[in-house]
Amino acid sequence: MRILVGDDQLDVLEAMRLLLKGAGHRAVTVDSPNALLAAARAENFDLILMDLNYARDTTSGQEGLDLLANLQAQHNAAPIVVMTAWGSIDLAVEAMRRGAVDFVQKPWDNARLLATIDKQVGNVRQARTELEIARNVQQKLFPRSSPSLHGIFYAGRCAPARDISGDYYDFIDLGGSGLGFVVADVSGKGIPAALLMANLQGCLRSQLEREHSDPADMLRSVNRLLHDSTAPEHFATLFFGEYNNDTHRVRYVNCGHLPPMLLRAGGDVELLEPTATVLGAFAVWRCEVGEVTFAPGDLLVLYSDGITEAGIESGQEFGEARLMSILKQARSDEPERIIDKVMSAVREYGPGVQGDDMTVVVVVRQPVAAS
Repeated sequence: MRILVGDDQLDVLEAMRLLLKGAGHRAVTVDSPNALLAAARAENFDLILMDLNYARDTTSGQEGLDLLANLQAQHNAAPIVVMTAWGSIDLAVEAMRRGAVDFVQKPWDNARLLATIDKQVGNVRQARTELEIARNVQQKLFPRSSPSLHGIFYAGRCAPARDISGDYYDFIDLGGSGLGFVVADVSGKGIPAALLMANLQGCLRSQLEREHSDPADMLRSVNRLLHDSTAPEHFATLFFGEYNNDTHRVRYVNCGHLPPMLLRAGGDVELLEPTATVLGAFAVWRCEVGEVTFAPGDLLVLYSDGITEAGIESGQEFGEARLMSILKQARSDEPERIIDKVMSAVREYGPGVQGDDMTVVVVVRQPVAAS
């Protein structure tokens, strides 16, 4: 197992490295809170073992508690065991409340420390097995085959930041000449977010199977089902569009989601702004239905905030302007290739570790052939 060890005393770091090496683990050692945050952001670790005091003559543990909060803020997934020479029950409880999974007091007992690590290693392995099952189930929820519609080309992709995603996209056969497409981003991370995503997909699919003429009616039902089956703090942003190949128009409802970009064949860009609030947060939910013409050569791109907010941890996010520039340059490519270029650019711009799920859906109407 790869273990990140943080302590300001070099002799402690060396002793810990040798102890862990003898137990078959690989230790990466750092001597400051900033170095620990940087290492945890740059690499994936199976466990973090960190001191609660770093500055000389401090015994409060506040530095370590702040470090725990910062690790949570950067979406650290590794279990954290804290250690201090000035341990107390109150400090241990506070550390656990801030995200630690266990507490070790210095000077440590080698056997007890290794037993603590072995326990967490076992938990990690069990969690990985459960995550692998959840990941396999979730992957089957994404569209594996898509309806064919003359003159329309489309593709979608979700790149999870972790093993499982809180993003969701889908393509839905609406019968005849209709195609539905959706992108959503549910609140939270990890398995809770994935469960909410599956719930959202089930609600949406079940409502679409019923006869409906108005996306607003369908989404009102989805909101009611989500609101009744989830906690108030759980919600989802969602964009739902339905394209009619007879009228060449797209009707849509944007439920608090980032506005998709509609790049017109002539070069203009339209943003499909929200027409409703998020789904699942409120019992009373109202929306409006937007409608646009989808002309030959038009390109419609839906995306989640993992695209435009990449790099936000370093103070400068990827942003809509960069995304729009890439789309303008790549608009003549196939949808899959456009997605490749967007995600490659985001990964190159980001800090090296993907901080959020990234989802992109591209829908293109075939240009009129030159005579």
